[in-house]
Amino acid sequence: MNRNLYALLESRFPSSDTPLLETEDGIVHAYGDLAALSARMASALAARGAVPGDRIAAQVEKSPAALALYLACLRGGFVYLPLNTAYQPPEVSYFLGDAEPSVFVCRPESFDALERHARESGVATVLTLDAAGRGTLADEAQGASDRQAVHLASPDDLAIIIYTSGTTGRSKGAMLTHGNLAANGEALRRAWAFGASDVLLHQLPLFHVHGLFISTHCVLLSGARMLFHRRFDAALAVASLPRCSVMMGVPTHYTRLLAEPGFTRDSAAGVRLFVSGSAPLLLETFREFEARIGQRILERYGMSEAGVITTNPLEGVRKGGTVGRPLAGMEVRVASAQDEPLQPGDPGGVQIRGESVFKGYWRMPGKTEEEFTSDGWFRTGDVGVFDREGYLSIVGRAKDLIISGGYNVYPKEIELELDAWPGVVESAVIGVPHPDFGEAVTAVVVLAAGASLDEAEVLSVLRTRLANYKVPKRLHVVADLPRNAMGKVQKNVLRERFKP
Repeated sequence: MNRNLYALLESRFPSSDTPLLETEDGIVHAYGDLAALSARMASALAARGAVPGDRIAAQVEKSPAALALYLACLRGGFVYLPLNTAYQPPEVSYFLGDAEPSVFVCRPESFDALERHARESGVATVLTLDAAGRGTLADEAQGASDRQAVHLASPDDLAIIIYTSGTTGRSKGAMLTHGNLAANGEALRRAWAFGASDVLLHQLPLFHVHGLFISTHCVLLSGARMLFHRRFDAALAVASLPRCSVMMGVPTHYTRLLAEPGFTRDSAAGVRLFVSGSAPLLLETFREFEARIGQRILERYGMSEAGVITTNPLEGVRKGGTVGRPLAGMEVRVASAQDEPLQPGDPGGVQIRGESVFKGYWRMPGKTEEEFTSDGWFRTGDVGVFDREGYLSIVGRAKDLIISGGYNVYPKEIELELDAWPGVVESAVIGVPHPDFGEAVTAVVVLAAGASLDEAEVLSVLRTRLANYKVPKRLHVVADLPRNAMGKVQKNVLRERFKP
């Protein structure tokens, strides 16, 4: 039996002329269109020398063709490596050097800036794909066969490497298998009762777990449809909701919806489910949404290493401030520093195991071993607590992690850049409350005697080296950083000092 995820997805496809997605331009793509394009792309990649197990990296805009590229990698047995479109050349260079893909697909306008980095990293082939589905990959796929066989895969075969930020500044590649993705997708389809009549409002990026796996897999596994928009636009979302039955978004999306006068109970009357994830949903937003729309947002909890871990129920009480109960196929425990399970009401480290938990970190066996307990539980780094009814609340998280607009930002990466700036003695990067992004990245620096810096200049240079969501919104200069008796910087003190 072929356990390739694409084989499972294709087995659920309805007739080839059934609409799968519609862009904001009104262009409709059927299931058969995407299936055929994915086959041609897989053929084109194979013609370029890619073999099963090879990594295929992609930093491309969201488009139906980008989705077809992901499906092409699955069906060809290649390992797909999605890269955030905000990553700058130095960041992309690291990923290419670490993953060593045989093919790198980038935007045409980025080709000149990235082609040298790719060659230096040993990438054999660099192709292009733009937001309209044009580029050298599209050209080569046009003449390729649409009868590319689906690679015979086992559940343990690697399907995806998705990079997560690292506390040391080095990102880690989480390895997800065909079995991991299939298990999580099926569990979500059942938990959220996705069916062929559903229409999903898809305004999430395709380089992120939320948009590429969680949202898209629910649609593909149920033969449903989606309104497929390039990015989130609150006004467009309001106008589109009457045609949709499900919306998935990050908390920022919901705060922006609530700021739209046209977002009313009537406009959302046909939507059976609003799902929030990727960052904590403020209880204030949860309550305001219910008061406005008359239904509760379903908040869930997940991560790159496992997909969705817990979810509030589709039927039953959705508790604000919680992320619900474990998803089918997942085990979740809250444990002490000694990895001993704790009782409800006692906060501790959130640990997980199950079919969708990742295989490990790419080429980091030591880090993989370090993050798993002796009895096989993965330490998420989050701090949580169960209530008496089995609902989990996330009450803290891996020290220093900032979640801004749904994206994870680890301060160390930014601090390394700031510390290298002339005149900077040391730096600390923190997150402070922000009404739109949840948290705003904020930098605090100490300068050498007589040194000075221009905030605008520093931030401008950082934008050429870091993804925009990592660049601090503000930079503050202080005489020294607060420290505890052990000399550790007290970021909690800085967060309190610089909060709005």
